[in-house]
Amino acid sequence: MENFRLKVFRAVATHLNFSRAAEELLLTQPAVTQQIKALEDEFAVPLFDRTGGRITLTSAGHALLPYVEKCKVLCDEAQSVVANVSGIPGGQLALGASQTISQYLLPNLVAGFLRQNPRIAITVTSGNTDAVLDALAEHKTQLALIEGPALRKDIRVEPFMDDYLVLVVPAEHEWANKELDPERLMEAPLLMREFGSGSRRVVENALVQAGLKRKDLKTRMELDSTEGLLSAVEAGLGVAFVSRWAVRNQLTLGTLKLARVRGVTFSRMFSLAYPAGPEPTGNTAAFRSFLLNHSLDLAPRVTGRAMKNSTEPDDSRARPTMLTLLSDARPQHPAKKRMRLD
Repeated sequence: MENFRLKVFRAVATHLNFSRAAEELLLTQPAVTQQIKALEDEFAVPLFDRTGGRITLTSAGHALLPYVEKCKVLCDEAQSVVANVSGIPGGQLALGASQTISQYLLPNLVAGFLRQNPRIAITVTSGNTDAVLDALAEHKTQLALIEGPALRKDIRVEPFMDDYLVLVVPAEHEWANKELDPERLMEAPLLMREFGSGSRRVVENALVQAGLKRKDLKTRMELDSTEGLLSAVEAGLGVAFVSRWAVRNQLTLGTLKLARVRGVTFSRMFSLAYPAGPEPTGNTAAFRSFLLNHSLDLAPRVTGRAMKNSTEPDDSRARPTMLTLLSDARPQHPAKKRMRLD
């Protein structure tokens, strides 16, 4: 439904590479070049600068891109609304998700949703919380699932699930299966997620509330993924806080153990986010409703050992109340994962 030339322009503008755009669109590179040339002729102005062996957007290209992004969103919304009115939901749904959610929860949630809506094609973009919210605000996605607070006025947030971060240590570590005072965290090399991560915000805020200062912590390494943190802990590089969902397999295999921090609960809410303003419609509204009603039933189960050693309260699976509230050096652009499930 999206204008084909604008679709080609959007792909080239995203990759700044004609070959990659052609690969994404299943076209030949000459066909992509031809479409861009026709669009430039239509506007009577160059949209890309091809000098110096690099492709960059011209000022006209920069001006056009946000409108092309909005056209894509409107086309997707129109397609989904018409499909819903016909009684057979279909069309596109672009989701953004923080890394923990995209790796450990979203596959089950998407599978459940598609069992009810098999004609909807879903694309998922992942990154840290800040990057995912930037993509949402730029209309690159229609709905985002995030791990940390939104901290911005142009986004509305609704919690859908409790989460708890747990302290993971090497299997033979002296803290394994023990409870320690918060002050002891100043003794160990700490592995942390990068700035902009919702997990990092939760950990730092909880430790500050427990009386620790950030400068007193021995942050040995920063990593941009939860899997990286877990591998680093297994290698003996330090200890780390991760979501209870992320460490289930390692606890079952015995390659990692948990430690408890006395008197401190590292809790947060997983939330869905969408632009402030009118309520979501079409496929966005359908996924939002599905998530709020079925997420707890579809979430993978935490292992018995993880539940026993975590700091979560007994009512952790209670339904939350409703609230209103994509990498390079810029901030990081989220990596795009395509889940084309027709």
